Amino acid sequence: MKKERVVIVTGASTGIGRCIAYEYAKNGYRVVLADLSVEEGEKNVQQIKESGGEAVFVQTDVRKPEQIVHLMKQAIATYGQIDVLINNVGKMLRKSPYDITVEEWDDVLNTNLRSVFLASREAGRYMKQNSAGGSIVNISSTRSIMSEPYTELYAASKGGIVSITHALAASFSEDRITVNAISPGWIETGDYTKLTPVDHDQHFSKRVGKPEDIARACLYLTAEDNDFVTGTNLVVDGGMTKKMIYEE
Repeated sequence: MKKERVVIVTGASTGIGRCIAYEYAKNGYRVVLADLSVEEGEKNVQQIKESGGEAVFVQTDVRKPEQIVHLMKQAIATYGQIDVLINNVGKMLRKSPYDITVEEWDDVLNTNLRSVFLASREAGRYMKQNSAGGSIVNISSTRSIMSEPYTELYAASKGGIVSITHALAASFSEDRITVNAISPGWIETGDYTKLTPVDHDQHFSKRVGKPEDIARACLYLTAEDNDFVTGTNLVVDGGMTKKMIYEE
């Protein structure tokens, strides 16, 4: 009998990460939720189980390499395999480049970017033992290709995610591990009903994005039959990065 697939989702306590975890559970995956917040993590696990899914929470600070190693070991100890990794964790710090400290730079880059490398490497050690390999999705951002003022930390980390994605896809190809990125645009994780018609209509899609849009993209990229898709960056932004904008 074929085993149910196992997915690890970092930054799974709130927002996009929580939605990704829920959607994978709905699709029959056993889910390992990783984040700092024990309270939110355990609550999400309980909700998944009440809906008939299977999940476990592992408290993880992705800035600490030893905790990433522990996360992978716990996933193996609990479910015996790792099939999919969603590197979703991320933080934003808006600050003038004149005022950013080295400590702040290191904190954001270690959280958003270094964690992608470390988690992918450690998960890959187990994925390559699978007969079908595995799949990794790294959550980047359209801010990797366009910016607002005072977002240097976030832009640098998300641009690095896009670059390391195709590098890892090349390096992991012999192990049958696909690696892709998703660059979300405006994904509303708060009260969707408070958005205005202008918010929605500026998009080619005529609506602001929802966390479910990113979750479905993850499911597509990690489907076993979609192993021809690797090394790519899937932009999910309602068309905003293709919109020519000039002030009249």
